Amino acid sequence: MLKRLEQYGIRLGLETTHQVLASLGNPESRFPQVLVAGTNGKGSTAVQVASMVAAAGYRTGLYTSPHLEEITERIRVDGVAVSTETFGATLARVVDAAEKTLGHLPTYFEAVTAAAFLIFAEEEVDLAVMEVGLGGRLDATNACQPVVSLITEIGLEHRQFLGETLSSIAREKAGILRQGRPSWAWVEREEAWKAI
Repeated sequence: MLKRLEQYGIRLGLETTHQVLASLGNPESRFPQVLVAGTNGKGSTAVQVASMVAAAGYRTGLYTSPHLEEITERIRVDGVAVSTETFGATLARVVDAAEKTLGHLPTYFEAVTAAAFLIFAEEEVDLAVMEVGLGGRLDATNACQPVVSLITEIGLEHRQFLGETLSSIAREKAGILRQGRPSWAWVEREEAWKAI
């Protein structure tokens, strides 16, 4: 099934993800999230935050990308990757919902992200830590309303999607911030910091 979705490449924007999640009963609204964006250190930061939350005794979800060996590594509950069976069945539900709701397939990343939200809701996690895939503002992970947003160091990356300057890239990553909710940024480059 994932091979079918790879042909859609990268599609920045939240419309597809919002519609698919709505058709699945908005699973992202059933648990709080921490959203982590950045260029360098976002994966490590996400893993560390999830580990701290789990060590405090909370049922914890962790969503990261890319994976090293198996796609199931991207979705973890209490530090353990979901089973191939759970992932496959959930992904099939996501793709079916997208086809019925939208009349087209989601991208690979949109589908896997929606599957993560659905798995975390059904596993009744107390908190999920979600690593942004690309950018922030228009990334599928940003379909949630995080209780905390974190931004790690920002560098020049994905310029064809995020812009040519540190400022434009930083603004895209700052799209995960929510008014009235806590956020932290560990950004050393002044141009990026000012943009955030």
